[in-house]
Amino acid sequence: MSAEEEPLRGGNVNAVVRVGDTVRRTAGPWTPAVHALLDHLHAVGFSAAPRPLGLDEQGREVLRWVPGRTPYPDTTPLDPPSQLAAVARLVRDFHDAVAGFVPPPEPRWNALVPADGDEIIAHHDLAPWNVVLHGDALTLLDWDCAAPGTRLWDVAYALHGFLPLSAEPGQQHPDTVARLRLFVDVYGLDQAERVALVPMLARRAWSMHDFLRVQAKAGAEPWSRLWREGHGAAWSADAEWTARRQETWRGPARLTGAGAGPAAAAHPASA
Repeated sequence: MSAEEEPLRGGNVNAVVRVGDTVRRTAGPWTPAVHALLDHLHAVGFSAAPRPLGLDEQGREVLRWVPGRTPYPDTTPLDPPSQLAAVARLVRDFHDAVAGFVPPPEPRWNALVPADGDEIIAHHDLAPWNVVLHGDALTLLDWDCAAPGTRLWDVAYALHGFLPLSAEPGQQHPDTVARLRLFVDVYGLDQAERVALVPMLARRAWSMHDFLRVQAKAGAEPWSRLWREGHGAAWSADAEWTARRQETWRGPARLTGAGAGPAAAAHPASA
């Protein structure tokens, strides 16, 4: 490693280093499509993403360094309603900006978890560990898992991390319902989308548990290590905790209003 390279913490999959005003990380077959996506976002005025700068002499992808700090694992800076609202606006702005994106011919995406559709190219990892705070500005990092998906699939994952929707008492917010309502109000979900979102929250958490279980069984890293460290158990606990509260989050005083429809069927693992 060059003396000019500064290792950066985080990153379960790739080693990430800073070189001057750039970040270098291992490229993959998906990198050309991801860089085309990032170029599109900046071209249409969405600046809350790193600028891609191609590949370096070692074949690593090069991104513009984003100044600021990541609020994870201490997410206190994201707790105030104003900051949660800023995150919701950021996610909506990204989804609106990506709606007009035309991928390059025969794009290859790093689609780890099967999504529920292909409405947009979704981020798939909207979470506190992929946000940088710089003054009042927010930037989304780690676009390697961008792939076809839907707005609601992305929103459901974001709600898990930013509310958060956690089975751990020490991580739960005393006003989860209010935060949930604030996020979907600021994002601007309509009634039909709110009805669809409520059962999706648990399904999205289950999808992470299932992905880790399958990868661990196959011996794939770093997922096997994460499974051994208890990440799979945490996702299943969060999914069950969320599913038990679905009806609480329905109704005029909560999220969806009247006529929300029946709750989703339980995940097979919880039957």
